[in-house]
Amino acid sequence: QVQLVESGGGLVQPGGSLRLSCAASGISFSFNAPGWYRQTPGKQRELVARFTLSGRTYYIDSVEGRFTISRDNAKNTLYLQMNSLKPEDTAVYYCKVPKGTTDYWGQGTQVTVSS
Repeated sequence: QVQLVESGGGLVQPGGSLRLSCAASGISFSFNAPGWYRQTPGKQRELVARFTLSGRTYYIDSVEGRFTISRDNAKNTLYLQMNSLKPEDTAVYYCKVPKGTTDYWGQGTQVTVSS
């Protein structure tokens, strides 16, 4: 059974930092292309950052240079380091791992950037 559990969200002031974690069981991050997504009310879930199958990283323009995706294969955990946070980064953040024709999602963690 695959389970993804995100943590690390919270309330932070603009310019602050947070590190999100996604702990996996039943699936490995090592040979997949895991990623982080986010969603705000009334909008579609959007890709934030992900690994490619070759191990490279991809970021959307709005977070390039501020966010860093990483993984610890020994701990089977995916991370998203978020620096210089802006109010527009406020969203529920989800990790996703595709495997075959199935996408596995975590339950999400709320990030609120506000003064």
